[in-house]
Amino acid sequence: MATIREGSRAVLLVVDVQVDVMRNAWEADRVIRNIALVIEKARRDSIPVIWVQHSDEELEVGTPGWQIVPELIPENSESIIHKHFNSSFEETSLEVELAHLGTARIVLAGAATNWCIRATAYAALERGYDLTLIADAHTTESIDFNDGATIKAEDIVGELNVAMNWLIYPGRLNRTCSAQDLNFAIK
Repeated sequence: MATIREGSRAVLLVVDVQVDVMRNAWEADRVIRNIALVIEKARRDSIPVIWVQHSDEELEVGTPGWQIVPELIPENSESIIHKHFNSSFEETSLEVELAHLGTARIVLAGAATNWCIRATAYAALERGYDLTLIADAHTTESIDFNDGATIKAEDIVGELNVAMNWLIYPGRLNRTCSAQDLNFAIK
């Protein structure tokens, strides 16, 4: 059973908005603009912004493709969490950082929807956090199967948005909203 996080302190978690992750992502430019809007709102409202940056054998630390996209610049006061697994919680300092901030609610944006965003969203809920997924500020690439079938990226994004509105966890709230409609004062 998860510990339900007390309070209403929110953080914005921006996951894997890196050059190579976003290079072929569906509507990447629009999604990056929406993430920039959400970051602007967080900073204006003094909401902590935590960045997550992935690395593995295909996304090597320090390479140009590993860098956060140039349109989004972390401020010096904002934490950057480095990860090697889909979930931003696995073998990282994220939970320690969230506890230090007194976090009860995570607002989530970034990439890739079907891997790191999904894994992080479920991990947050399972750890007792309320969750708001920014419906128009996450993206991925389409998946092509060996049999010729394809799951379009926009369908992957849409499916996770539906799931985040229909999931029920005891004592936790989860929802989606648009970048434009996000109001950090509303739980």
